[in-house]
Amino acid sequence: MSPGPAQPAAPRTPLPLVLAGARGHGSWHLRNIRRLQQAGLVRLVGICELTPLTGAELDGLGEPAQSADFAGLLDATGAAVAVVCTPIPSHADLAVAAAARGVHLLLEKPPAPSYAEFLRITDAVTAGGVACQVGFQSLGSHALPAIRALVAEGAIGEPMGVGAAGAWARDEAYYRRAPWAGRRRLDGVDVVDGVLTNPLAHAVATALAVDGSLRADDVTRVDTELFRANDIESDDTSFVGITTARGGRVGVAATLCAERPDEPYVVVHGTQGRITFWYKQDRVLVQRSGHGPEEVLHGRTDLLENLIGHLTGHAELLVPPASTGAFMKVVEAVRRAPDPLPLPVEAWRAVPGEHEGVRRRIVHGIDGLVATSADTLCGYAELGTFWALPDPPPDARSTIPRAPGAPAPSTSHSPAPETPPR
Repeated sequence: MSPGPAQPAAPRTPLPLVLAGARGHGSWHLRNIRRLQQAGLVRLVGICELTPLTGAELDGLGEPAQSADFAGLLDATGAAVAVVCTPIPSHADLAVAAAARGVHLLLEKPPAPSYAEFLRITDAVTAGGVACQVGFQSLGSHALPAIRALVAEGAIGEPMGVGAAGAWARDEAYYRRAPWAGRRRLDGVDVVDGVLTNPLAHAVATALAVDGSLRADDVTRVDTELFRANDIESDDTSFVGITTARGGRVGVAATLCAERPDEPYVVVHGTQGRITFWYKQDRVLVQRSGHGPEEVLHGRTDLLENLIGHLTGHAELLVPPASTGAFMKVVEAVRRAPDPLPLPVEAWRAVPGEHEGVRRRIVHGIDGLVATSADTLCGYAELGTFWALPDPPPDARSTIPRAPGAPAPSTSHSPAPETPPR
């Protein structure tokens, strides 16, 4: 028998890499690239920024080429990998440009501001035959498979749903840091920079991952409650109730107007206990009948390092685009929902922010509301919050199941649309 066609050899490290967006959150990627370059896994050959980085910013990274022309930079440097950490509306164009040149990608979250743009990315990646990792760092946590195993073995009885809570604080300067910050659209282009789709997007993606609902087909319905205390276009205090294809319930409540900001978490409810996962800390607490509380600190795999391992034949990709399809169904529901409602002035107060002369807004009682939502899988309206949307007619009520003992079913404010045609 004649041998089959030879398989292409895996690329050798260090892999030439271009970083698009090296300031703001991109500075975290720059530090990570410095670590991986010192380990001999990558070589930074280019930086795409409007204003070139200084020598101090590049300390220990050599003298990579710098340009505001991403495609030209890829061509000039022969990059094998690109890290894209640019404004949300630019993700699809840059991802398509990289894929067309056979350049593998680490694409910062959220991957796109709409499901249609997400499909552009996935189609380009498939056509280009490149690997794409979406930058949900929490999905590299070793806690995720451990939690799924506990649920599968019945450690907390029958699962009843997954809740998530994110109570963070951002002052008014946060919304002035870039033209797209706090916007739903900019110059006719989708941005969707809301609390659940960008700053606390990990809460949504991690809750879905814990539930085992990763792909677009795993989500059948999304109900939204979108509000804003700040003078912005997008939402800063929101809830989504997600119905899964298995008939399960995932509820995520989040705010950027907390009184006392705290670590966000995901909680799995069962008939005989619960599992709480503080995903930024990789910390898991198991509380179940007949046992004392058990707390475990897990490790985490860096997603860029995992991408490199995948390209060199040593690892499976942890967060390919398909595994963020469920998250993108939530983004699409938020995008197509009515514009967030401004909270009445009696619902919030202003206090000094992190920056001198800058204020931030606190929604009264929101810390407790977010926590209670994660406990009950209920939205703000179900919890009786006075500023939440009023009930619609009975025939418009949601059919999302709820955990035993929870209040009446949630009101449906914005069901997820059908998947856009391709």
